[in-house]
Amino acid sequence: MLSLEEAQSRAQDLVTAARRAGADAADAIYACNASTTVSVRLGELEDVERSEGEEIGLRVFIGQRSASISGSDMNPATLGTLVDRCIAMAREAPEDPYAGLAPEDRLLRKRLPHLDLTDEEEPEPAALRERALIVEEAARSIPGITNSEGGGGAHGRSQVALATSHGFSGAYAGTSHSTWASVLAGAGADMQRDHASHTARHLEDLDHAEEVGQRAGQRAVARLHPVRAESGILPIIFDPRVGSSLVGHLIGGIVGPAIARRSSFLLDSLGEALFDAAVTIIDDPRRPRGLRSRPFDGEGLPVERRALIDAGVLTGWLLDSASARQLGLEPTGHASRGGSGAPGAGVSNVHMEPGTISPGDLMADVKRGLYITELIGMGVNGVTGDYSRGAAGFLIENGAVTQAVSEITIAGNLKDMFRALTPASDLSYRYAINVPTLRVDGMTVAGG
Repeated sequence: MLSLEEAQSRAQDLVTAARRAGADAADAIYACNASTTVSVRLGELEDVERSEGEEIGLRVFIGQRSASISGSDMNPATLGTLVDRCIAMAREAPEDPYAGLAPEDRLLRKRLPHLDLTDEEEPEPAALRERALIVEEAARSIPGITNSEGGGGAHGRSQVALATSHGFSGAYAGTSHSTWASVLAGAGADMQRDHASHTARHLEDLDHAEEVGQRAGQRAVARLHPVRAESGILPIIFDPRVGSSLVGHLIGGIVGPAIARRSSFLLDSLGEALFDAAVTIIDDPRRPRGLRSRPFDGEGLPVERRALIDAGVLTGWLLDSASARQLGLEPTGHASRGGSGAPGAGVSNVHMEPGTISPGDLMADVKRGLYITELIGMGVNGVTGDYSRGAAGFLIENGAVTQAVSEITIAGNLKDMFRALTPASDLSYRYAINVPTLRVDGMTVAGG
């Protein structure tokens, strides 16, 4: 793994070489990920894995023609060959009137914000093994647990460097610490599985392994002896760990490339009230220690906290430079970039602001409904908004969570679901997308 300074220099050198070779403009991105993972099963060490990979990608422009190429060999001589190939590819590419680097006057020129994304503490494999043993043992100690798919601990570090030919150069790093367990309860045809995990940038923020394991065991046992749910139109309560997927579908509908292709169910919804006025959804790329925090976007533009949904209203699209040009708008600092190919658009740390009532009060008036803890399959149409997914969870009867249910399907249309959505007050920041407990009335349920 290159140091941040070396990575930034390597990306800048690649851009400089591309310009000397005849490119009108160019950018280069370096990305590296290194991780150590230790997993155990039934109290015995199962695997110790150390992985490290790095990639550098180059994109060049010749007039309105462009091409991109990537490689993993950081040898300067090899990178020179990369430049020659990319230039040759660009000369044969079709013209694209929307391609190009980000607007020069929009580039981040200030010092990069400090987001506290790196932890200097790097656990040894022995410490990861101990964490893995603790989390699995805690899960297996819950009465009713009969088997284990394993537990584990991991530590990782990632680094990103970006350079452009029109004046941007920047780099940042981030670390991660993770703990997880997956166990089974019951036996035979009634066997049920569930899991728990937690990831944090800093080790001091990571849930204790025993807590994670107990959650996994308790979740699996709670799912034993599921009953079949009756079909009908019912209120659905989404657990926060699956409710975030609804925000994910919203994001998929407002990214610039989908709007430019006219392939989104939200195509004509800009400025409309999609949700109740009590709903606000925030994208915050500068949240300290956030799992997706970043000081700049994939094109070198500054990033900032922004309301995607403000008091229920859709405020705008998520735009990289190409989709912005196609739509006649300005980029929004949401460009996302891999090692090869043109940038796309995406979000960072997203959360829905909490409501004013507790989860218990949210379901207090539900005579019969469902509390969903697992979603299965990908039956969502991003063009029409039609939604149909397999699910599992629990019955809600007279305002209380009762028996486990499985093999059900919940269906609706995302725009209708958004309008009928009510958030509870229990927001916590545990994932890249965070929501409180959510209630959606009027969904169609098909029992197994």
